[in-house]
Amino acid sequence: MATQIKSIHYPFAIDRGKRILAEENEYAEHVEQMIIQLLFTNPGERINRPTFGCGLRRMVFAPNSTATANLLQVTIYQALEEWLGSLISAEEVKVDAIDEKLIVGITYILKARQERRYLNLETSL
Repeated sequence: MATQIKSIHYPFAIDRGKRILAEENEYAEHVEQMIIQLLFTNPGERINRPTFGCGLRRMVFAPNSTATANLLQVTIYQALEEWLGSLISAEEVKVDAIDEKLIVGITYILKARQERRYLNLETSL
């Protein structure tokens, strides 16, 4: 059964029919959007939460190597535990550096439902 919530959809969009901000009504999708926000926010980017984020985008200037992938893996895991630890339990974080891309795979459990979920992202370096 889907848990109904009401939150602003990420990334922000306008619902053309209603002419208001688009809403997200599904809990699991909302949590996934929160994870994506956490991954792509650089620490220091938010004034009221300067330590929020793990800075996936700043890895654009890092060398594409196994060491970079390992550093990012630890950074992502720590950020998930610190900022979303009350909502999810991160089981596995995989980061692979392939050619000019970083491939991030996260396996997590939604604590509210005890449901295993997967998130796969790919970003170019």
